[in-house]
Amino acid sequence: MTYTEAVAHLSALVPELHTLPTGERRKFTLAEIGLLCAALGDPQRRFPAVLIAGTNGKGSTAATLAAIAQAAGLRVGLYTSPHLERVNERVRISAEDGLREIGDEAFARHFCRVHDAAQRLVLDGALRGMPSYFELMTALAFCFFAEARVELAVLEVGMGGRLDATNIVQPLVSVITDIALDHQEWLGETIGAIAREKAGILREGGVMVTLPQHPEANQALGEVAVRLNVRGVNAAAYMPARGSADGYRLDVMGCEIAVDSPLHGAHQQRNIALAIAAAVELAEHQDLQQGFAISPAAIEAGIRSTVWPGRLETMPGAPEILLDVAHNPAGAWALRAAVHALDESHPRSPRVLVFGCLRDKPVAELAQILFPLFDCVVLAPVRSPRAVAMDDLLAAAAATGAVVEEASSVADALDCARAAAGSHGRIVVSGSVYLVGEARSLLRSAAR
Repeated sequence: MTYTEAVAHLSALVPELHTLPTGERRKFTLAEIGLLCAALGDPQRRFPAVLIAGTNGKGSTAATLAAIAQAAGLRVGLYTSPHLERVNERVRISAEDGLREIGDEAFARHFCRVHDAAQRLVLDGALRGMPSYFELMTALAFCFFAEARVELAVLEVGMGGRLDATNIVQPLVSVITDIALDHQEWLGETIGAIAREKAGILREGGVMVTLPQHPEANQALGEVAVRLNVRGVNAAAYMPARGSADGYRLDVMGCEIAVDSPLHGAHQQRNIALAIAAAVELAEHQDLQQGFAISPAAIEAGIRSTVWPGRLETMPGAPEILLDVAHNPAGAWALRAAVHALDESHPRSPRVLVFGCLRDKPVAELAQILFPLFDCVVLAPVRSPRAVAMDDLLAAAAATGAVVEEASSVADALDCARAAAGSHGRIVVSGSVYLVGEARSLLRSAAR
């Protein structure tokens, strides 16, 4: 099977958030990924792992921790989701020039192995049907990391935690980032219910790294941690003083380090703090099966070298174009705060938003948070069967009183935004990972 054929097979599979025409939803379980991994020789048991769950910030935290481990000289694997432009982005491994995505040949080879194993299980009656896109990708990542003999795998939970395919590993450390309302139809209607799903990545006698957050989340996480005799690690020690700029200094393991991350926005300070706390935990506690030679200097260097695109990412050229994957209210509020800070430090006018999202998101709420910040909003279609209808986008925009333009494609939306912003304005592209990914691909191609 070629790489192109592998990607085509993968894309044709049932997505994780699948609802049948009858209204029946896919039932999540760890049994299917367990059977699949067993058929593959349980690759997830052949490397130590850190598991990171949460609503927002888990990808940034994972990327930062992986960069720290890489700077420490460890052979590290990083598994994240979703991707922006290519599915290979989800699976990365240490290379001389940083964390490099899995190559096409290795992707095709491991996908073929995983796909064939899944088909055999279906034919034998062990599985009712083929595993989902995410389950096969997770198994592929496990096989790749096992073959590469990674010394540490940093795994981002896809959704929830308790029943997520990544949760089949036995993590050395479990990290839980900020929790907010998202995917309520799958995880629960309250912060507390969602937090309990995220707490499913905790293990009896294990370690939880987190930060104080919403009271309901704190209570739910605390209750699960006490029941499982989990040792809690508060990352607040690695937070800067309130109001600190992107660059600041911290005491880490008795040494002062400079925190200079390419990830911008005050909200990233929390994600960086979690990554530092997890790194310190790995370095200092020998009871975690093995010690990791992670020094303060490696933590400083790793933070500085973190690569995590699509998060307040500035694209080259004029007008200024920022990409941010804010796709739920908490993410939108973080983006709103970042845009306010930019307006104060580097004012640009006019300000234009390119926006599109999925229908399972609170479109009206996202519009109320973001649209009033901008002089013009360009509504763009999103390439996904779950995309919200343009009529619903227009209705949400009308309720905010925003000046709106409707685009026929993402390319058309970028052209409209450039015309509205002129050479001195600012364009922000947000609302959906799919939208940001397509826009980023178009902008990068145009810059070549």
